Amino acid sequence: MKRGIAVGGNITVDYVKTVDCYPKQGNLSTILSITYALGGALPNVLIDLSKMDNKIPLQAIGLVGNDKDGSHIIDILRQYNINTDLVKQNDSFGTSFSDVITVKDTGTRTFFHYRGTNQLLSINHFDFDRINADILHIGYALLLDALDAPDEEYGVVMARLLDKAQRHGLKTSLDVVSENSTRFAKIVPPSLKYCNYLIVNEIEASLTTGIPLRNNNDELIKGNIKDSLTKLMDLGVNELAVIHAPEGGYAMDKERNYYEQNSLSLPKGYIKGTVGAGDAFCAGILYSLYNEWSIDKALKLAVAAAASCLSEMNATDGMKSVSEIVSLYKAMSGDDL
Repeated sequence: MKRGIAVGGNITVDYVKTVDCYPKQGNLSTILSITYALGGALPNVLIDLSKMDNKIPLQAIGLVGNDKDGSHIIDILRQYNINTDLVKQNDSFGTSFSDVITVKDTGTRTFFHYRGTNQLLSINHFDFDRINADILHIGYALLLDALDAPDEEYGVVMARLLDKAQRHGLKTSLDVVSENSTRFAKIVPPSLKYCNYLIVNEIEASLTTGIPLRNNNDELIKGNIKDSLTKLMDLGVNELAVIHAPEGGYAMDKERNYYEQNSLSLPKGYIKGTVGAGDAFCAGILYSLYNEWSIDKALKLAVAAAASCLSEMNATDGMKSVSEIVSLYKAMSGDDL
């Protein structure tokens, strides 16, 4: 009998501010609207999964502040029938938050992030006697200070956590944050040998492998994607490496079979915001893995889930049920999912 999906990691609130343009440093732009929503890998992926299929048992593992935002987050997660017994409130720091600046005409977003309690989330918060799931997804590496910390035996604490999860019979999945740093090659690879699944975007894949996936004109270097996936598998990913980009989804399995799926062609004006699109794609992949779907089908569902997310400004309002996502894919691609 299937036990469900658990997600551990970043929990934030997002203040999504839509602006007329993104200004040069020192200049001004106009804020057109402000919305408040939950954000971070944990709420985004779990709420998306709940909206896709509310029959899957879902569990959250993370930290929030002992403040109004922290209590609100727990209340919202519970409204989606997500088990929050392992979400703890902490007095040391406030709840993490992001100011998400979204440009109206393009949907492009920029994040200003306060780490808050997320920086304290450690291996000790993962009580495997109380985690009842088939898959444990962690997000985001490089944004969880205690789990990104050095480990004398494993390289990083995250690797120790993932190994412990596998020893307890869980399939492990990892996502990484996009940041401008040189930390990827040091922090991400040690964890990959304990990852059943890696789900990252093209920027994160490039910084981890050293293989460029965008040129100087910001165009996807599609010819390098297979090499990047191969390198990720060589670094130790156990079963499936997935790269997502605005242009599509790409994957490689343990037999080194390569898969790709173009993004849906969306009508003008459809995109309201891009916040959470990567997490929506991730939720589509996790849902498919949980249900043992083919990789081809998983990529189709994932790009359609991302397209669904793009229809609203915040991270989860656009998500729909699996049947509605399937209908969206068929309507916009002319193909069966």
